[in-house]
Amino acid sequence: MSPTVDAKSALRRIAKAKRASVPTAVQTHAAAAIAALGLAWLKPPAGPGTTVSAFLSFGDELDTAPLLRNLYSQGIKLCLPVMQGRDQPLGFRAWSPGDALVTVQWGIQEPQPTKPAVTPDILLVPLLAFDRRGNRLGYGGGYYDRTLAARRAGDNSCLAIGLAYDEQEVDAVPHLDYDQRLDGVLTPTGGRLFQ
Repeated sequence: MSPTVDAKSALRRIAKAKRASVPTAVQTHAAAAIAALGLAWLKPPAGPGTTVSAFLSFGDELDTAPLLRNLYSQGIKLCLPVMQGRDQPLGFRAWSPGDALVTVQWGIQEPQPTKPAVTPDILLVPLLAFDRRGNRLGYGGGYYDRTLAARRAGDNSCLAIGLAYDEQEVDAVPHLDYDQRLDGVLTPTGGRLFQ
């Protein structure tokens, strides 16, 4: 392994432990704060007609349910990622709160196969850590990196916005050439775009 891969693995272990230690009261407050902020801070702000790819949190990930209900109530179209195979970019299917889901690999829930495929304008991205330059540490599967690389290489540009606790920011995330940067991050204390 390369030193960067080793450094990412070490940071991944630290970040998982740190996120797991966030107290329940802080988790609840963070979910409510992010939902209240929504995506109005983007320029231009997300609004009706915008399609946003979200993720359904599991484990100790920041709870996305309040945010998704808020976005849906504003007329924002929602979709969820769909795994299309190992080493493949993610696909996306339409989803609304309350829709039936199917459970796939790693316990991830996806929309029913009968839901239409969509192309999101904004991707809300899970993460373990991020830095002020927009570097993101994910879970190591590379699904979002491949997806963003494919979208950014074509004419289907999109914004990648990380969702995180403020405590998940670190001084520097080790990264390789294929790692895709975030365009912004939304934490309980606010949204910000990276240069």
